[in-house]
Amino acid sequence: MKLAAQMITGWLAIAFLSSSCAQPNALSDASATKETVNLFKKLNKSSQEGYLIGHQDDLAYGVNWKYQPGRSDIKEVTGDYPALYGWELGGLEKDSPVDLDSVPFTLMKQYIREGYQRGGAITISWHGNNPLTDKTAWDPAPGTVASILPGGPKHEVFVQQLNKIAAFLADLKGSKGETIPVLYRPFHELTGNWFWWGANSCTPDEFKQLFRFTVNYLRTKKHLHNLIIVYNTSGDFKTEDEFLQRYPGDDVVDVVSFDTYQYKSPDVDKSFADNLSKNLTIVEEVAQAKHKLPALAETGFSQIPYPNWWTGVLATALQNRHPAYVLLWRNAGYKPSEKVTEYYAPYKGQVSEQDFIKFYQLPQTLFEKDAARLKLYK
Repeated sequence: MKLAAQMITGWLAIAFLSSSCAQPNALSDASATKETVNLFKKLNKSSQEGYLIGHQDDLAYGVNWKYQPGRSDIKEVTGDYPALYGWELGGLEKDSPVDLDSVPFTLMKQYIREGYQRGGAITISWHGNNPLTDKTAWDPAPGTVASILPGGPKHEVFVQQLNKIAAFLADLKGSKGETIPVLYRPFHELTGNWFWWGANSCTPDEFKQLFRFTVNYLRTKKHLHNLIIVYNTSGDFKTEDEFLQRYPGDDVVDVVSFDTYQYKSPDVDKSFADNLSKNLTIVEEVAQAKHKLPALAETGFSQIPYPNWWTGVLATALQNRHPAYVLLWRNAGYKPSEKVTEYYAPYKGQVSEQDFIKFYQLPQTLFEKDAARLKLYK
């Protein structure tokens, strides 16, 4: 039934397609692997039908469980896995066996292979330690970025961090030995002020240099050609110029995106839905002009207390929009230090469960069965 609805949606998208004068047609990496090129092209095509729904750390843990083979809170609600899996490499740069969210890197590789083999897509972010202060990514010390650029006193420290990230990405292999494509999201929420690469910690030019050095190093020095590069701001921009103020160049970017979250009840605060729709309009216009893919790289509503949030708010805000994917943040479960249970996707019995099933049934929401049908890598 959902497939039939999607076919109808595909026909309705013809007008959008025919009116677009600049659709994405090539990755910024001319040496990208076949599977990576195919994923980019398929995401461009599938975005006219709908958007992939993703979930951070979906296979690793959920509410009241951890590291149980085959489990997924989203699957237990819908009978289907998400189409996109988000993962985090923070901790790898300091040789930790687990990431910032306590996921063992050995297990993470296994989960990435499982999702890929079933036809899902993979996106990875990296909250690396501050190379200048050796504190966390949330240490926005001024001068950090300047110190790690070529010629800076901490440049080699940063290069050694990158080498460890590159080794992990290179080791992601499919069943035929092919390197698994990754939507790689470096320096995310770059316009915020909470990370060492943020807007108050470096100039726009310094950030652009850092981004360009990172991408070119991974390509030319580490020979990684399985990366689709994601430029990812926070959701605080009002204009195209603001969104692009730190944009590093078309030759090192493939996806343009932003992060935004609901914080207050949508009954009293409509700003989340309004800003999401406006910002995605801006990002889609940028994507079309620059031959890139638009995406909503992170979103959600912690604990989803509003029963109809999925269809009444999120899907409504995304109506007539064409992001390639939408990533929901993680179901961290109970956090003893904060005495709170954190989750951004429903689990069995959660108040928004039934509405999420309706959200799943919408023709424009693409989950893993849809991704498998689309054959993203072929």
